[in-house]
Amino acid sequence: MTKPQRKSLVASFGLISAELGADQPPAADHPPAAEQPAAPAPAPAARVGAGVIGAAHRAIDDIRSERDRLKALVESGGLSVREIDTSLIDPSPYPDRLPDDDATSFEAFKRSIETDGQKVPIQVRKHPVSPGRYQVVYGHRRWQALAALGRPALAVEVEISDTDLILAQGIENASRQDLTWIERALFAARLDEAGIKPRDIKAALSIDDAEMARMRSVYRSIPIDVIEAIGRAPKIGRPRWVEFAKTLADDATSLAAIKAVLADNDGRPEGSDQRFIRALQAGKPAASPRREPTSIAGGNGAPLGAYVASAKEVRITADGALGPEFLKFIEAELPALAERFARQRG
Repeated sequence: MTKPQRKSLVASFGLISAELGADQPPAADHPPAAEQPAAPAPAPAARVGAGVIGAAHRAIDDIRSERDRLKALVESGGLSVREIDTSLIDPSPYPDRLPDDDATSFEAFKRSIETDGQKVPIQVRKHPVSPGRYQVVYGHRRWQALAALGRPALAVEVEISDTDLILAQGIENASRQDLTWIERALFAARLDEAGIKPRDIKAALSIDDAEMARMRSVYRSIPIDVIEAIGRAPKIGRPRWVEFAKTLADDATSLAAIKAVLADNDGRPEGSDQRFIRALQAGKPAASPRREPTSIAGGNGAPLGAYVASAKEVRITADGALGPEFLKFIEAELPALAERFARQRG
């Protein structure tokens, strides 16, 4: 793919993504750019940290710089929209979403398309290994809704490499507020597993080395099937996932208990946040049973104190009138006890 082609492809993604809106509920399903008057240029993006990968900056700059040229191209018919049977379309090989706990918003989105029709085309590419089939680059929710309705999809076909595909998804996701931290980490995990270079993963997610390391610590410690069984967990942020990963790293034997908890919820309705909490609790070591103190008494039966012993410590407390003097006696006798212990060991 030549450099001009790649630039145009990334920019054409930006045209459809930035102008027409991301895959959101009905309000996001606006008429395509070719049917609207020219929109004003987008406001400059907020400044990001120095660690953000330069490739992401260049991609966004490409989108802005070619906006006017591409709009003219769309209006002149240079980017053709055609109908494609949804049964011939597959999802992106790098999914970035987990199933929603509540399907209400998707049902509302589907009803809006059923009532008003598809106003925004999806973007597809030819399937790299299955002739006659396509993969979604942008517009997964519209494709899913149209497939559920049994309708063909209005689509723009582009030539795009795997690297450009993940970059396009990353640019799309950068403007979406509903992706949870674990969904972003899982997206990184799938790219990593597919052999995508770390620099491209960081560019797609607009993250730095430190955040990439945190994501890796999570998806390399927590099996993917466990993450998928928990779900999106919208109220669980990065610190809790890092804690969960550390729990598993410290005690790999807890994995069986975690999977058993996730497989059996006694039929009670619960969201992914609750599943996460149950999984985290199942992974933590069980608290040691409370030990009852053993009383210490003098030769005449007078109480002196009590002690609680474990594998690593002995705690002695004073009791009765002679208790404080007894503690001082023990403290004074400790050096002699240590010498006696050493002689016995020798």
